[in-house]
Amino acid sequence: MKNKEQRKILSLLCHGSVFFSFLIVSIAIPIAVLLLYEDPIVLENAKESLNLHINLYGCAIAFFFLVFILIGIPLLFLLAIASFVMPIIAIIKVYRNPQRPYYYPFIIRLV
Repeated sequence: MKNKEQRKILSLLCHGSVFFSFLIVSIAIPIAVLLLYEDPIVLENAKESLNLHINLYGCAIAFFFLVFILIGIPLLFLLAIASFVMPIIAIIKVYRNPQRPYYYPFIIRLV
């Protein structure tokens, strides 16, 4: 991709998509970027954003079932904080250095 500004905007959009909604819209943005663009850095950021979404949904389901033994409530609270803070850190890192993809810590990479 020749335009560095477009690279930055698309990467920021992928990482910030978690804030749009918790429905299909938030996960559709990284998938669309994966299918439509060929820039390797944008693709890595889209994959990482998609991995974060998958991890957040999987943890939310697992923690929901743990609510019945009362450990799930604090875990869901921590997950909510992490789902807010981690994308903000990614947005800041990508904004400062759009030439490198950002990799989230502590997630399982499935894509």
